[in-house]
Amino acid sequence: MPKNTIKVRVKLKGDVATLKSMITHPMETGQRKDKATGKLIPAHYIQEVRCDHNGKQIMLADWSQAISKDPYMSFRFHGAKKGDNIRISWRDNKDESDSIETKIS
Repeated sequence: MPKNTIKVRVKLKGDVATLKSMITHPMETGQRKDKATGKLIPAHYIQEVRCDHNGKQIMLADWSQAISKDPYMSFRFHGAKKGDNIRISWRDNKDESDSIETKIS
């Protein structure tokens, strides 16, 4: 899977940060058939999404095949300030992964 699959934005209001991200990923369930061959398309989905704030884990999500293609995620957290480091990472069932780091502005 190519790198740079994660887009992230963080907006700060007081000490509350709102993080919005989108991950480019096929999220195949393993239950769809290829129209050309009639064979099942193998399962390929994100299993874990993690977010760290200044090196400390603030969010861990366990996902499955039920999540749609190119998933969007948004959440808020307290204790943020301008210049803090945010890292988002994911790992899928084929042991592929990606991560991105950004600063709160």
